[in-house]
Amino acid sequence: MLYIIVAILIFGILVATHELGHFATAKLLGVRVNEFAVGMGPALLKWGKGETLYSLRALPVGGFCALEGDDEESADPRSFGKAAWWKKIVILCAGAFMNFITGVIVMAILYAPATGFRAEVYGGPLEGYGTEDCGLLAGDRFLSVDGHKVLVYGNARFYLDRAGEDIDFVVERDGEQVELKGVHLPYQERTDEEGVYTRLRGLTMAATADPATFFGKLGYAWNTCIDFVRVAWVSLGDIFTGAVGLRDLSGPVGIVNMMGEVGSQSPTLFDAAWNLGYLAAFIAVNLAVMNLLPLPALDGGRVFFLALNGVIYGLFRKKIDAKYEGYVHLAGLAALMCLMLAVTLSDVGKLFGR
Repeated sequence: MLYIIVAILIFGILVATHELGHFATAKLLGVRVNEFAVGMGPALLKWGKGETLYSLRALPVGGFCALEGDDEESADPRSFGKAAWWKKIVILCAGAFMNFITGVIVMAILYAPATGFRAEVYGGPLEGYGTEDCGLLAGDRFLSVDGHKVLVYGNARFYLDRAGEDIDFVVERDGEQVELKGVHLPYQERTDEEGVYTRLRGLTMAATADPATFFGKLGYAWNTCIDFVRVAWVSLGDIFTGAVGLRDLSGPVGIVNMMGEVGSQSPTLFDAAWNLGYLAAFIAVNLAVMNLLPLPALDGGRVFFLALNGVIYGLFRKKIDAKYEGYVHLAGLAALMCLMLAVTLSDVGKLFGR
């Protein structure tokens, strides 16, 4: 129960951080902010400073930033609706940016005690697979696999598993970069004498270690979060291709439950803190990616309409009527709520083994 409570707080902080990005950039760019709230539900504490009302609310599950003229017409010259287009884009994207930076900061803190970072190298061929002359040499350090840059440990294996039969590699060999085009490494099926089935490419992975300098730790934290972005895009691709279904998706209920399980199953308190921190960074970056998708009701959808209006105005000196854009966002919000309800019901079903 303790870890579930911690998970709820973490999730709420990530949402509040997102709203803080909108708030800070709106203030910086001179857009009026009517209220900034931490938490949702009934207000426990309110205080005004300048033109903005600040509030602390009962439910620690996020927050909101109420901009003047954000969802209705306003005559205030400092309203969001009257702001320059570039200011609107900066404000809309700032929430996702804050989520991403939060992920980087969390990962930098987690990596602070590190003394080194593992890197994947080619360990050599497996006997009987015919891969001895594939072009790779034992000790080759993987820099790129199938066009994907190796940023952190595990990337080489991950993209190797998703690649086709002919794979392009960039490796470091004796201090120099070597490019290998179209290395033929098909999956081969084997069943040993005990009937154990394996499906392998006929190569092995080994590891080397890089020293963890101060800037090396910062760079590795950045690369980890960039890799989180790539994983999010890969996951989105799997959703659209049907490789994963509704049962594979998780909403807030599933995420909180997963974080609770990770914390409770960790052998020590330090391990629990590290694992929860890693998940928090992963979720923060995923929130950033998902929020910038060009879908109605999301910040990315609003940025898309700003860009679309700019193109239409440049061509025809007209803009999409704000009420029609509002209808699209309302429909998008309704669809998003239906999806969230379906995912939540799926999460609850999984909790009860259904």
